[in-house]
Amino acid sequence: MAAAIGAGLPVADPVGNLVVDIGGGTTEVGVISLQGLAYCRSARIGGDRMDEAIISYVRRRFNLAIGEGTAERVKLEIGSALRPGDGTGPLTGVRGRDVSRGVPAEVELSQAQVAEALTECVSQIVEVVRTALEHTQPEIAADVIDNGITLTGGGSLLSGIDTLLQEATGLPVRIAEDAMNCVALGAGRTLEDQILRGALIPA
Repeated sequence: MAAAIGAGLPVADPVGNLVVDIGGGTTEVGVISLQGLAYCRSARIGGDRMDEAIISYVRRRFNLAIGEGTAERVKLEIGSALRPGDGTGPLTGVRGRDVSRGVPAEVELSQAQVAEALTECVSQIVEVVRTALEHTQPEIAADVIDNGITLTGGGSLLSGIDTLLQEATGLPVRIAEDAMNCVALGAGRTLEDQILRGALIPA
């Protein structure tokens, strides 16, 4: 709910909105109408799991051990939910420890390889959204068709995640402005707005 408020959605109106908040540890999907959650679903998949997937992929593919900081940098620089059109995409150097020899080593990682590493994580996010849509009441679903899906959270900044969700659901998808801070902004707005406060704090 806080993410929806921070994204500027009209949560107090009798209109259904679907919000997908992809955070560090979880992805939460909420169908919101009249200051309430008509449906909510959560999955333990987010930015941290994406980092872990990159670490596992690099170790498996190149026999190279890298840290979480390196994996996050790779995700931010060339991470993508979609495979690049040219089959390779941009490259980035990755430094770590060669597992077999125990010495520092460096390899080049392509965007296509990162997309491959993130396939399972992204597929799980798509599945959570699909499940939420399947359980949405018909009246609210009609609103969601018009209003589409709003993405918030740091994970929503993964390149191509909006396009992938659009292709998977057939609905328009938009990334909220200042997606990283939507939850904090929404919580802050409820302190200033008496009407919105009721959405987060039951009377």
